[in-house]
Amino acid sequence: MTHDLVLVVDFGGQYTQLIVRRIRELNVYSEMVAWNGAAAAIRDRKPSAVILSGGPRSVLEENAPNLDFSVLEGIPTLGICYGQQLMAAALGGEVRSTSHREYGFQTLLEQAEGSLVAEMSSPEVWMSHGDQVIGAPAGFEVTASTAACPIAAMENTAAQKYAVQFHPEVTHTPSGRALLAKFIQVAEVRQDWTAENFIEEQIASIRATVGDGKVLCAVSGGVDSSVMAALLTRAIGDRAVCVFVDHGLLRKNEAAQVIDTFGTYFNGNLKAFHEHDRFFGALAGLTDPEKKRKVVGEQFVRVFEDHADELSGCDYLAQGTLYPDVIESGSPTAAKIKTHHNVGGLPDWMRLKLIEPLRWLFKDEVRDVGRRLGLPDEMVDREPFPGPGLTVRIVGEVTRERVQIVQDADWIFREELRMAGLRKEIWQSYAALLDVRSVGVMGDERTYQHPIVLRAVQSEDAMTARAVNIPFEVLERVAFRIVNEVSGVNRVFYDLTSKPPATIELE
Repeated sequence: MTHDLVLVVDFGGQYTQLIVRRIRELNVYSEMVAWNGAAAAIRDRKPSAVILSGGPRSVLEENAPNLDFSVLEGIPTLGICYGQQLMAAALGGEVRSTSHREYGFQTLLEQAEGSLVAEMSSPEVWMSHGDQVIGAPAGFEVTASTAACPIAAMENTAAQKYAVQFHPEVTHTPSGRALLAKFIQVAEVRQDWTAENFIEEQIASIRATVGDGKVLCAVSGGVDSSVMAALLTRAIGDRAVCVFVDHGLLRKNEAAQVIDTFGTYFNGNLKAFHEHDRFFGALAGLTDPEKKRKVVGEQFVRVFEDHADELSGCDYLAQGTLYPDVIESGSPTAAKIKTHHNVGGLPDWMRLKLIEPLRWLFKDEVRDVGRRLGLPDEMVDREPFPGPGLTVRIVGEVTRERVQIVQDADWIFREELRMAGLRKEIWQSYAALLDVRSVGVMGDERTYQHPIVLRAVQSEDAMTARAVNIPFEVLERVAFRIVNEVSGVNRVFYDLTSKPPATIELE
């Protein structure tokens, strides 16, 4: 089945991935494409509609991100923020840099009847711009304004071109989703992209790709690899060989739990390799986070290659790579934030061919697919855990002793959160170790030990996150237990930083 496609052209906006998410929430398949490759993508892929994202640049700048609007002829197009300004400039309107800039909440003063903005029950919108359109192109109707922005929205229904200065994709615009839904409706895009359809299509794709071959499914026990393994098993049965590598970098008691859960659910079709010495040896002396990630990725592949006899016939390696992994590791649409071990960390010499059936999904979409595949709640609802394990929660060199510190502190933190009834509102929580020491006092004697950083965040898809408001008495109890029960720790901090500017993991 071929689905309608909505392409989101990325001009560098911090909310671009949210546009993709919001369109998918309307049961429409959507992808991002970089502005400098958008024209070719539009010609080749023939999307049913196009959305132009916001961006940090000014359309008035020389060499500003641009797009040949001739490729959009006959294609319903929605411009957002920078996308509105670009549309106006390209089609004969006027854009000007103003001294009165709008950031944050604003109120629409008018919402023209029958327009996209007329679907918005709330006039509150979220603005973030310096430039603004002061003259609409010929054929466009101004459909909304604010006190400082004369053209907050405009549209030319005959040409199927629509544009807004505000950001309908963010939750700060309460009725933004209604506007996007109306755009999908007027663009006559089919809303038929569901988890069930995704499963059917991926099963067909996997069977066509693999043929009679076997696939090595690299599983960690996390949500992504569990869903990936279930999908492969549904597609090709026992020819999907689940492989768990215990690298010694998991949470406390986790390796045994993963082996037990996977062995039960996948009817014993699980091979486990215990490789603590290999990974700790390869990580010895490394402190740079990018090098640590790449070493972990390489060692995973070396384990698979070294056990080739036991994995005889496996020509493919399947991974639970997600869309946020691809974006953060550096893609045509985004700068590299950090190399995910399963994206940029794989070695060039790898023999196995890669299969990544979840590559274009966000985390909540993966959970939905997992439920449709019949995975138990203990797998689907599990907190995200990084593939490189505790290496990204230990700043500096990774040693067995430092891993033990993090495991013990993490166990206490997560146990206290459970007992306080806070687990359901938390997307991800953990304890991390800093590569510094500070002076303390225990038993009337001076100590010079490490601090632990606690982190607990709320998120929808890991692309943005904010710290959870944990009651002080809970944090105080966690800190008391850690400094008393974990050797080598004399301070505990709680990380309040959102993402952005920080990332969820420390490294």
